[in-house]
Amino acid sequence: GFVILYRYHFLYQMDNNHQKMKIAIIIPVYNEAQVIKKTLLDLKKYFKTKKLKNIDLVVVDDGSIDNSGQLALTHANYLLTHKKNCGLGAALATGIEFAKRNNYDFCVTFDSDGQHDPKDIGTALKKLANYDIVIGSRFIGTHSNMPKSRRLILFVSNLITWLFFGVWTTDSQSGFRGLNKKAIQTIRLKSNRMEVSSEFFGEIKRLSLKFSEIPIHVRYTKYSLSKGQKNINSANVLVKLLYMLSR
Repeated sequence: GFVILYRYHFLYQMDNNHQKMKIAIIIPVYNEAQVIKKTLLDLKKYFKTKKLKNIDLVVVDDGSIDNSGQLALTHANYLLTHKKNCGLGAALATGIEFAKRNNYDFCVTFDSDGQHDPKDIGTALKKLANYDIVIGSRFIGTHSNMPKSRRLILFVSNLITWLFFGVWTTDSQSGFRGLNKKAIQTIRLKSNRMEVSSEFFGEIKRLSLKFSEIPIHVRYTKYSLSKGQKNINSANVLVKLLYMLSR
């Protein structure tokens, strides 16, 4: 479960396309005290520049043992907390369940480590006018600056995702996603950890959701690379994914 600790109003003039829409930016956090404040401030700066309102920053603190939650408390609209670390999948499930219970029209999942660019949120929201779910891809357009060491392993992950779920994607492990209300209300995540990224495509297939990709720009830093999934862990993710599918 989750606990709502704090809320404050975040009001800017809304553009015509989303004037009456409720939008949640879901940000899973685990021990990100070094960067979470900047991530949230960058998001707020973007929304202010675009004169957007009705957008809530929803931080899911997945049992951090540093002060990530306390730092997020100052800048987020909602802070949801897990008493212990449950994993990325569990944090995303908590955020999406919150969006479902509170009748949001759209939500976007957004990494807490500073890799994602807030400007890509606008692109996702526009695309969601015609699709149920959009995935931000680092491999389309001219945005990708991914280290070469990760490209091959991610291609293999894309292939495995396609074999399991019958949905082809150029970036199955992307943490940037946009969901419309239909997706928010119907997606059910079972996996608790990193395999959740592939599970989203299983839900796309199961629910016959209309799906598209958008190019995103990812800002790799020494910090984000040190916090990200290591190539050696990919086999472990695959084993967990196979176990999840067998249940």
